[in-house]
Amino acid sequence: MRVVIAEDNALLREGLVLLLTSAGHDPVAVVGTGPEILPALLEHRPDVAVLDVRMPPDFRDEGLRAALAARRELPGLPVLVLSQYVEESYAAELLAGGAGGLGYLLKDRVGRVDEFLDALERVAAGGTALDPEVVTELLTRRRDSPLDSLTPREREVLKLMAQGHGNATIAGMLVVTERAVHKHIGNVFLKLGLPPSDSGHRRVLAVLAYLNSAGGKA
Repeated sequence: MRVVIAEDNALLREGLVLLLTSAGHDPVAVVGTGPEILPALLEHRPDVAVLDVRMPPDFRDEGLRAALAARRELPGLPVLVLSQYVEESYAAELLAGGAGGLGYLLKDRVGRVDEFLDALERVAAGGTALDPEVVTELLTRRRDSPLDSLTPREREVLKLMAQGHGNATIAGMLVVTERAVHKHIGNVFLKLGLPPSDSGHRRVLAVLAYLNSAGGKA
């Protein structure tokens, strides 16, 4: 895969280059400031972009702004955003477009090489990859919503769905059958009032859209 990297920390930046190169990917551009991101993305049109949220010069949300701008110019551009901390508003804004090819991971996850590469590949393929801590925040920040009606097992399944895992993977992680996972997912969609026929990453994005909007109004 051709990858554009935007990260101001030189050590992490070089680490990402080495990691991706070792995994057989091609870092076609590496930038260290916010204003450099969009031009690099438009020039190289990568298979996926890995962007830090907070970049120079102001260390606010330059990476996120560039990601949103790039996806307006290049619809469907896969973007994996990295953040030092869980920032719900950034995750919500990134997902608000309702399209696939999006990821939001904490930087600590990069050190877990297999997990990071798996997330990167899911995003590049048009799926989603949300850090488990981000998903937990999205699931627990609201009260008096339909989420309260989910059983503990259904909440586990929903969290794993939101991280981008398929039914077979979820079944293996929870040590249950795929049939059981399918049943739990059906119950989740029924209780949240979401279309039961959706599938793949669109199903995950529908759930996340619900958590970020309707869930707070119930």
